[in-house]
Amino acid sequence: MFGGKHHTVTAIRRKDRSIDYFYLPRKSNSVLQKLKKVPFLRGIIALIEASANGSQHLNFSSERYDVDPEKDEEISEEKVSKTTMILGVATLGVLSFIFGKFVFTLVPAILASFMKSIFPSDVAQVLIEGLIKLLLLLIYIYFVSLTPMIKRVFQYHGAEHKVINAYENHLELTVENVQSQSRLHYRCGSSFILFTVIVGVFVYMLVPTDPLWLRLVDRIALLPIVLGISFEVLQLTNKLRDIPVLRYLGYPGLWLQLLTTKEPADDQVEVAIASFNELLKFEEEKVPMKVDMPNLEM
Repeated sequence: MFGGKHHTVTAIRRKDRSIDYFYLPRKSNSVLQKLKKVPFLRGIIALIEASANGSQHLNFSSERYDVDPEKDEEISEEKVSKTTMILGVATLGVLSFIFGKFVFTLVPAILASFMKSIFPSDVAQVLIEGLIKLLLLLIYIYFVSLTPMIKRVFQYHGAEHKVINAYENHLELTVENVQSQSRLHYRCGSSFILFTVIVGVFVYMLVPTDPLWLRLVDRIALLPIVLGISFEVLQLTNKLRDIPVLRYLGYPGLWLQLLTTKEPADDQVEVAIASFNELLKFEEEKVPMKVDMPNLEM
């Protein structure tokens, strides 16, 4: 899945080896456009929008992945109204994201509180909480990546990154050129997830860890702030990636991508190239543009 200024496009390999596309125009909303220009707040808006749009793209691919194209009409007949489906899937995507963030935010805080007798200070508690959160994240990603389905998703994720890197390096989008590129990218959503862990450690230093109920309330209340700051950090590391010393600020996120991306096969790269080329066709501007990184659902 790739997103430009006006559209997002997903390409999937069908059962008959053909490539099918799903197009979703970016809806212009004057209020949202203004909010997207507000630092720290724009990250929250971008995340909600990405979760809602990404869910629709995932729904399209999951419906058709192993279905013969000749039976597409049966898929349409089984659907409820399009509006209801879009609203339902979008809502589910946002709720899934929020639920995941709550779990990975509250569980580490509770587990860290059990070690209060060993690490009594607030600083030590926040550091232990951050370490537990990081371990849970790495363990979760590692084990889900072992399943064939998620491994394939991560391969396509790697293919997306390779295409973006080839495009930004002004290479012709051939399978050979794309495969020569790195599967890691500074603007990836995986990097954002890791930055929320790191940023959370510094933000949570500002509030007490006792009593436990207040600690949990603070974590929920500060979640938008952590997300907003993490988004700005992600953007900053992308801007600094060509500066010799400062480029290392983005390395923790790149290291996490070693888990969330896999080396793609040539046929997967072909699908990624097809999706990106289709996006370029739909964009109104014919000059090099900034392309959004695909959102990773985990």
